[in-house]
Amino acid sequence: MSMLRNREFRQFAILFFLMDTTAIIVGFAINKEAGILAIVFTTAIGIVFFLFTKARYKSIASISNQIDLVLHNADRLYIGDSDEGELSILHSEVTKMTLRIREQNDALKKEKEHLADSLADIAHQLRTPLTSANLILSLLAKNPDENDRKAFLRETEELLVQMDWLITSLLKLSRLDAGIVVFQSEQIDVNKLICTAIRPFLIPMELHGIQLQIDVPKEVIIQGDSGWLSEGIQNIIKNCIESAGENGKIKIICTHNPLFTEIRIQDNGTGFKKEDLPCLFDRFYRGKNSNATGYGIGLALCKMIITRQDGTITAKNHPQGGAVFTIRFPKVTNLSPESHRDVS
Repeated sequence: MSMLRNREFRQFAILFFLMDTTAIIVGFAINKEAGILAIVFTTAIGIVFFLFTKARYKSIASISNQIDLVLHNADRLYIGDSDEGELSILHSEVTKMTLRIREQNDALKKEKEHLADSLADIAHQLRTPLTSANLILSLLAKNPDENDRKAFLRETEELLVQMDWLITSLLKLSRLDAGIVVFQSEQIDVNKLICTAIRPFLIPMELHGIQLQIDVPKEVIIQGDSGWLSEGIQNIIKNCIESAGENGKIKIICTHNPLFTEIRIQDNGTGFKKEDLPCLFDRFYRGKNSNATGYGIGLALCKMIITRQDGTITAKNHPQGGAVFTIRFPKVTNLSPESHRDVS
């Protein structure tokens, strides 16, 4: 029996036997009836103690089985009814522990699956421009025409730029995922932030005839890391430029109230498909359109940058056409006089 393996139980059983024997001997020493009564009484106590101890061992065995189930990755755990008592408290705590371990185990499994899927997506994203570059290089080697060779070189250069952007963005995502990025908390003039973000796109927009309208009040301040926020806004502007196309229009409008500061970036492109809206900021999501040219990284990176600085970002279709990205930051209320002078 498993109870007899317990040293304390064996010691108690020996002590109980000695006490029972002594009580019976004393009882018979008094008279026969007292001896019989002692036998009945001690036997009853022994049976009750045995049944009680057996029930406790059964509960302990149940707890042990639960732990074993967790160790062997069982799909379900049995949670018994809890009564008052130290054993029930132990049972409750062990149950909490096993459920917590199971949750962590499930989270690790999902993380591994997500990592495997991400690696597969990254490999696919890198393979596409690499394949194109190899094809162009083979054509370049076989084509003697100087103009064709220059065109092939330009295409190869564009592919290398895309790959550089892709690898850089993936590295930034991995740093954010790992939690090793420390965002600076500084007071940022929204006008300066927008100007910094839009500067790399001024020449491409001019070449493609894209009109840019900026409406940002003076001395509007938000709190955050200007470098990373500029990176996030640039990804939105890049998306809007691609959507607007030739001779398109892009608007950047900032408003503020006592609760939050809002930056709205809008284009006059084709907008989003209804089924794409819930997944726009998902990593590697490129939409249902098979002709999509993006990598599904820019908007995911943008959302991570903004939300980790207490901001929010949403996207929707404008009633008059095109897409609208809305960024909100909580209102900065503790501005010092010096900070106002810095941004004026």
